[in-house]
Amino acid sequence: MAHIQRDRKKLLARARRIAGQVAALEQALEAGDDCDAVLVQIAAAKGAMHGLMMEVMAGHLNDHVVAEKDPTKRASEADVLLDLLKRHAR
Repeated sequence: MAHIQRDRKKLLARARRIAGQVAALEQALEAGDDCDAVLVQIAAAKGAMHGLMMEVMAGHLNDHVVAEKDPTKRASEADVLLDLLKRHAR
């Protein structure tokens, strides 16, 4: 995936922020924080993960669907995204 390599630094930075948010969630649970603080941490981690997923999906869509010249391969790559969206929506 060329877009993964091209955007590697930016994607790694996002992944590391997510790791920090999950670590903060773990700390909040270990410390016995109130449920509202834990819920905020969960929402932040989920939002960050969703943002990362959208960014990678946009790269896939642009590089492997829109820019693909072979109609068979384009359809196959679009199916990859559709399957992912179905799994994500569960």
